[in-house]
Amino acid sequence: MAQISLTFPDGNAREFPAGITPADVAADISKSLAKKAVSATVDGKHWDLQWPIEHDAQIAINTLKDDAPALELIRHDLAHIMARAVQELWPDVKVTIGPVIENGWYYDFDRAEPFTPEDLGEIEKKMREIINKRDPVRTEVWDRPRAIKHYEDNGEPYKVELIDAIPGDEPLRMYWHGDWQDLCRGPHLQHTGQVPADGFKLMSVAGAYWRGDSKRQMLQRIYGVGFQNKEDLRKYLNFLEEAEKRDHRKLGREMDLFHMQEEAPGQVFWHPNGWTIYTQLQDYMRRKQRAGGYKEINTPQVVDRKLWEASGHWDKYQHHMFVVEVDESRDGENDDAGVKNKAQTRINALKPMNCPCHVQVFNQGLKSYRDLPLRLAEFGSCARFEPSGALHGIMRVRGFTQDDAHIFCTEDQIQEECAKFIDFLANVYEELGFPKFEIKFATRPEKRVGTDEAWDYVEGALENAIKAVGRDYTLEPGDGAFYGPKLDFYLTDAIGRVWQCGTFQVDPNLPERLGASYIGADGDKHRPYMLHRACLGSFERFIGILIENWEGKLPFWLAPRQVVVASIISDADDYVQEVVAELQARGVRAEADIRNEKINYKVREHSLGKVPVILAVGAREVEERTVTVRRLGEKRTEVTAVDAMIEALASDALPPDLGGKGAKAQADETAA
Repeated sequence: MAQISLTFPDGNAREFPAGITPADVAADISKSLAKKAVSATVDGKHWDLQWPIEHDAQIAINTLKDDAPALELIRHDLAHIMARAVQELWPDVKVTIGPVIENGWYYDFDRAEPFTPEDLGEIEKKMREIINKRDPVRTEVWDRPRAIKHYEDNGEPYKVELIDAIPGDEPLRMYWHGDWQDLCRGPHLQHTGQVPADGFKLMSVAGAYWRGDSKRQMLQRIYGVGFQNKEDLRKYLNFLEEAEKRDHRKLGREMDLFHMQEEAPGQVFWHPNGWTIYTQLQDYMRRKQRAGGYKEINTPQVVDRKLWEASGHWDKYQHHMFVVEVDESRDGENDDAGVKNKAQTRINALKPMNCPCHVQVFNQGLKSYRDLPLRLAEFGSCARFEPSGALHGIMRVRGFTQDDAHIFCTEDQIQEECAKFIDFLANVYEELGFPKFEIKFATRPEKRVGTDEAWDYVEGALENAIKAVGRDYTLEPGDGAFYGPKLDFYLTDAIGRVWQCGTFQVDPNLPERLGASYIGADGDKHRPYMLHRACLGSFERFIGILIENWEGKLPFWLAPRQVVVASIISDADDYVQEVVAELQARGVRAEADIRNEKINYKVREHSLGKVPVILAVGAREVEERTVTVRRLGEKRTEVTAVDAMIEALASDALPPDLGGKGAKAQADETAA
């Protein structure tokens, strides 16, 4: 019998008969490993314990302690167990597909009656019965005619269509969980009892078109989440509960920040409170960038397609653009706008990014090497077509503004500019309440422009810059842009979610395409490098992140409504107005609440609106020239002299770059 060599993680190799399964390999090593084994990794691929190995390979036996493969198996088996449970409860239901997704799985069903919340409970109960049966899982490989006949005989048309869509004539793998069978690539666990009966939950039902085609059958998709144990499931459900409390769409309504409506899909209607946050953040970034040596510019939103063609975006990015056609022959007033003179119709696009326009600013006038580095910044309003299904509050929109900037520099300035930017970004993030962030370094892809020598230099410059500022990074080989490497910056919010916001990209390509040049010390023309960079990215998305990170309780300097001075009795109304006027004169966003309502009602209402400070004023406060202070999230109150409180609030209202408290300091004070 032919022999194969299997090499284990410790480097040792052993000979086995060709066709041996990982289950047999595990049993050959020890009985305890055979009992604990759930799958194998063979030459880097996840491998079922029942699959034969026909060639020399690297092998590792996985147990439930190997989180990534174990979770994949658990969630995949749960998808099959759920489908089996559904068909045992309702035999007429047709099954389709059930892939593993992040934190769980889903399965699509064709059922005449809609699933109800009560149905989900019944399915969960049936799933636990199946798990407790410890039914064996087995697999076979069938040829196509046999598989098609099996599904036709069993009235499963969706499986027949799936087989027809699989390219080639290779055999098909079939899996059984007990007597229930499904078409599946695998791998799977060895029996249903290996699935933790207390580690899963069915979450919701949604509609889904078959094969994503709106002209096809509408199916019902059941989502579930699965983990290795009850504790991990509990943690995840608590995380979801916390995320729901922090949902920026919910808080946006409660704080009266913004709204969206169908007449402008993916675009934000900012209300006064929300726009206050927006402008405060923009003013902060404007001051930071000015101090960092950036020159602010502004470029058009509607640009002729000729520029997009020259930059290369028309061919590669047109599907994301909003195209605008304008008949230049119209006088704009009396002509019928519905009739177009094609010969004089200009095709424009709303800009989806700012970089080609920034090159146009750079190209005006002769530039010398002495002018470099030239840092051009713009709060550029952009528009990108995002599918309607991808839109999500202000986190994923079609109209947005970026804190965009482009640095034009020489090759030997790249490293220094990169190091400066990392320090700049770190300072901004810390002042906004994100002291920790990760850097991911994406290097050259297979398809790229430029020489290997040029890539070597630029990648080395970025790596040296990261090291120079004392930061760690994660390497992402091959994920760079076709024109250059990039750094992406990921911050983590208060409940552990990771967001990619900042970026730093090296681009020699666009200056080349758009004819940018400078006069070097040698008197000749040279191409500058263009460094694309952003700290916050989209203002809309970053504000959404801020709202959710702080659960609406924004740092005092960013809070849209900083102070409400509320009267307890009507005789205090004049004093309320006096205090408000003094606060406003000191730059504090203060407002009066002299409505004829009880003070407890006012406190509840303004607390829901996330007002950081409520100053209550009654007869005693008027007489003693004090205020009773209640801070958001605190039950206790304190009575303070009004002048001292105004002084303290005026100090708190200063942005961190102007001497005020940073977000971290405020969070530390609140925790204390």
